[in-house]
Amino acid sequence: MMSKVDLFAAIRRDSRAGMSVRAMAGKYQVSRRTVRAALASAWPQPRKAMPPRVSKLDDFKPIIDAILRADLDAPRKQRHTVTRIYDRLIAEHGMQDVSYSVVRRYVADRKPKIRVEAGRGPVNVFFPQTHRPGEEAEVDFGEVTINLRGEPVTCMLFALRLSFSGKAVHRIFASGGTEAFLEGHVHAFAALGGVPTGKIRYDNLRAAVAQVLGFSRQRVETSRWTAFRSHFSVDPFYCQPGLQGAHEKGGVEGQIGWFRRNHLVPVPEVDSFEQLNALVDAWDAADDARRIGTRAHTIGEMFAIEQPRLVPLPDEPFETGTWLGPRVDRYSQVTIRTNRYSVPVRLVGRQVRVHLHASHLVVYDDRTEVARHERLMAKGRTRLDLDHYLEALLRKPGALPGSTALEQARAAGRFTPVHDAWWEAVRKAHGDAAGTRALIEVLLLHRHMSHQHVVAGLATALQAGALTADAVALQARKFAETDDHPRPVNRRIRPVSNVVSLTERRLAQLPPDTRPLPTVTAYDQLLRLPPRTAEGNRP
Repeated sequence: MMSKVDLFAAIRRDSRAGMSVRAMAGKYQVSRRTVRAALASAWPQPRKAMPPRVSKLDDFKPIIDAILRADLDAPRKQRHTVTRIYDRLIAEHGMQDVSYSVVRRYVADRKPKIRVEAGRGPVNVFFPQTHRPGEEAEVDFGEVTINLRGEPVTCMLFALRLSFSGKAVHRIFASGGTEAFLEGHVHAFAALGGVPTGKIRYDNLRAAVAQVLGFSRQRVETSRWTAFRSHFSVDPFYCQPGLQGAHEKGGVEGQIGWFRRNHLVPVPEVDSFEQLNALVDAWDAADDARRIGTRAHTIGEMFAIEQPRLVPLPDEPFETGTWLGPRVDRYSQVTIRTNRYSVPVRLVGRQVRVHLHASHLVVYDDRTEVARHERLMAKGRTRLDLDHYLEALLRKPGALPGSTALEQARAAGRFTPVHDAWWEAVRKAHGDAAGTRALIEVLLLHRHMSHQHVVAGLATALQAGALTADAVALQARKFAETDDHPRPVNRRIRPVSNVVSLTERRLAQLPPDTRPLPTVTAYDQLLRLPPRTAEGNRP
């Protein structure tokens, strides 16, 4: 099969070789008229357009156009719908055998054209933009789904993208609130090594905008966002509300979709947000070798030009978390943003301080950290730590079997089948109350020993029939002593302090002490009985 252009070229070539029209028509199986057309022009004549098909709606099209033109001056809430136009054509103009879909298709095609013809709606034109290095950036959130410890959850992906180089920094949070908005900025500025000198484009996010003033670009900002942008010298530019403003920051809109399709497919399976964001940082670093579209340079090469032009970061850090002061209820829980979290039972009735972050929260009693929880993503949920209730369960052991804290510990894998087996055995031997108290004493071992060592001690004690907490502690210590790679115990690590102790500094400057170690041999003469000889006899 050859195209018509190739056919005409072959006919013209054979004609120059001396072939007749009749011979060429027989050779190529075409009519003589086609051969003469090929000899007249190297280009085939365009196919004639078919006349438009006759439609039963043709007689009513002028009426529909008149209705649509009249709607241009009608009140917005009293304009014709397609259904109303269809009903009027039937009732007032006798239209028959015309379906509703035909009328709807014609109205959808003619309505914007009539608006443009009347000068009411110019064609939406997009203009290409040129961005200078280090001046502009765009910020947005997007929803992503991950498998967190085997359960699918919906999280928020924060993205800040530099307009010149296309360098983007991402962070995934449990929520998209104020804490995530500010923490995402801090992480992005730290990763980029500076702040853009010009505008940063935003949606009208609640974390930044408290109120949109009419149809202007003016906004009433939240106090925390005002303080944050003042601290980092951020100059915000707020896009138009709704879909009309999406094209004003199309770079980051497309970046979120690209990141989601290329790095989060298939859905990642992680155990924590720290593990997930470590993967995100690696993906961001690998994207520096990518070229955007038909650009001649990679993202990393263009960012090397842009990075020196960013404004340096301030010396003082900005606190992105929110401080709250709830009171502990009788269930030893605090309520934070419609969710409940457990604290140690000794704090019941007291007011504590909660430092709320985007993906976790920390509870303080005065200045001492007493609890740390991963933030819940749904509303009306409860997160309990069994360790917080152990002192109270020693007094009320009957409350342990059906407690919510125990079920959550089982689901999280902290209360293992080995615990259940040892608990069942000790209850058979010593009774429910005494057996449960023995289990609680074993659970208290987790505070200063590794989880793995305690579980191993439980398994060994169960196999040997040692159904006491002391026996479990002894076996767990044996495993801890023989473990070449001990694992850290679940306890808070204090931050390294930059303050140098004057006492340690003075002791470090003292000369070495060469005096002999003190002895108490001279005091043996004060003993009532003389000391024994080497043979064990007294003189």
